Amino acid sequence: MSTSDPGTWLLNRIDAREKALTSQIEQTQDQIEELTARLRELDQDLDHLRITRKTLLLLAAEPHPAPPPLPAPVVPDHPAYQQILTLITGGQPTRARDLCLALDLPLEGKNIENTRAKLKRLVTLGILVETEPGLFAQSRP
Repeated sequence: MSTSDPGTWLLNRIDAREKALTSQIEQTQDQIEELTARLRELDQDLDHLRITRKTLLLLAAEPHPAPPPLPAPVVPDHPAYQQILTLITGGQPTRARDLCLALDLPLEGKNIENTRAKLKRLVTLGILVETEPGLFAQSRP
């Protein structure tokens, strides 16, 4: 019966325990490195969100720029438009029939309809307004 040396047995146990602990340390260090990298990514994502929030709040606090002014309406070159605008400057709403009378046009359907078409075009251009159907006046700025 051979008896092993108790010192050798203890040294073997210590070596085995040292290898097991070294392996655990290496695994734990790998996990720490992975978690540290993940933590850096999360911190960076959080920083980006904070920067975005700050930028959006700054933009929201800025005054809104005034819209560009609308271009002045362009009156058609035809002299009839000039005559119509001259007669409507009184400020009172006018009908196409009344304008025909003021322009010394015969009260025929075609003259009234042509005058009404010109009035409607001036409404479309924003120069006149139709206050009620068939009644036209200068637009107020």
